[in-house]
Amino acid sequence: MKYARAKTFRMTILLALVAAGGWLWHEVSDLPAVLEPAPNDRPDGVLIDNVRLISMRPDAPEADPARAVLVRGDRIVSVAAAGSLQTSDDVLVVNGRGRTLMPGLIDAHVHLNDEAELAAYLAHGITGLRNMSGYPFHLPLAEKIRSGSIIGPDLITTGPILNSHGPNENLIQQIVTTAAEARAAVQKQHGAGYRAIKVYSNLTREAFNAAVQEADRLGMSVTGHSPEGVRSPGIPYEKEFDIPWTQSLGRNFTTLEHVETIVWHSLRDNLDEAAMRQVAAEIAASGETVTPTLIAHARLVRIAETKGAYLDRPGSDTINPLVRFFEKGSEEYWSRLDPAAYERPHADFFVTATGLLHEAGVPLIVGTDAGGFGLIPGASMTRELELLVEAGLSAHEALEAATRVSAEALGFSRTGVVAPGYRANLVLLSDNPLERIESVEFPDGVMIAGDWLEGSRLQAMKEGARETSFFRSLWRVLQMKLHQ
Repeated sequence: MKYARAKTFRMTILLALVAAGGWLWHEVSDLPAVLEPAPNDRPDGVLIDNVRLISMRPDAPEADPARAVLVRGDRIVSVAAAGSLQTSDDVLVVNGRGRTLMPGLIDAHVHLNDEAELAAYLAHGITGLRNMSGYPFHLPLAEKIRSGSIIGPDLITTGPILNSHGPNENLIQQIVTTAAEARAAVQKQHGAGYRAIKVYSNLTREAFNAAVQEADRLGMSVTGHSPEGVRSPGIPYEKEFDIPWTQSLGRNFTTLEHVETIVWHSLRDNLDEAAMRQVAAEIAASGETVTPTLIAHARLVRIAETKGAYLDRPGSDTINPLVRFFEKGSEEYWSRLDPAAYERPHADFFVTATGLLHEAGVPLIVGTDAGGFGLIPGASMTRELELLVEAGLSAHEALEAATRVSAEALGFSRTGVVAPGYRANLVLLSDNPLERIESVEFPDGVMIAGDWLEGSRLQAMKEGARETSFFRSLWRVLQMKLHQ
């Protein structure tokens, strides 16, 4: 009898473990249904007729009234006067009267933690993403999107963040200190399939130089923060940074990330407009593109100024639950902080600095740092565009930065322009974003690779964006750490 009870207990434990494992596997692998490919009976083409067109062609007016755009497959085949394009029964005709058509937006700086976030981006008209911290699932995910096995914005990714020990070190980074460690890390990332590395603030001089040299040897691009080196006592207020900020210029960076980082590193946190004007001139002369990510710092001020209420605004339920779990302490810290003395003046200066970069002719692209706490995937793009307009860009210049300029800078092929031969990544808006840039936030229709999303399908994307999974995201982090 005692043996039988023990056997029954072991069997119960085994069944419980099997059930738990099955549940966990389902939780990890069961993606939102809205990401499944479109039904086979979708129309052979889509004609968007009588629409205001913001084409982003360099030689075109900011907006063309009464235009027609015909798409077949994943390509734009014709752009002509409204009512001039003949169609057949297999073409869906969309009435564009009073509405605006433009290229899909590109968020050039995100941290993609979970596949459900793809739906959030599409729901807000974002058809291209650059992920800035590579996990093992990102490369196969990008391939699934390219092959059409799931629906999502075009996706490119850096490898895991390369950093050294220091105040900006965190769990998801790959820590390297010596030149040998940096070269080995870059080689491993290249072997895994990554074609871009991201460097970070605390990299030692030896690791930074070796990483950039090895990336160049392997044909990989470089992006990220301008590394400052070891932050010994007295830096930056009493002593210069170990690595001067100018040592990141002329190093084949695709983009320098965060105007906040540029101000910190180049001005040593001194909010001096004349000095920033000189910094902008140096970057313009060197030729780097900058991703300002103004909303990344502005959200901290907004959290503080609202005593945390900003964290629960509409759409916050699409922020990844694992992020909110790990960043609970940060949320509480910023909710208690008085931002008046330091953070608010800095946020205002970052806007000023971005305007000076623009005036100097520095190419700007649009990234949000979405994937962090308080940054809603998709909706943060609109907040960033608003801040860029506040910085002095016209609405058209801000939208151009989020479409054609981003596509060209990041290598999204034949994207970011509405013209024959370009990929059909498009957004249809109910209003004119050149007059109200916030009208980009909730599109009437989104086309991704020729797949037209409107009405119930677009609403389903908004609902699917809430299907983020704590355990699926945790598994992604564990995979990343196991691969390092």
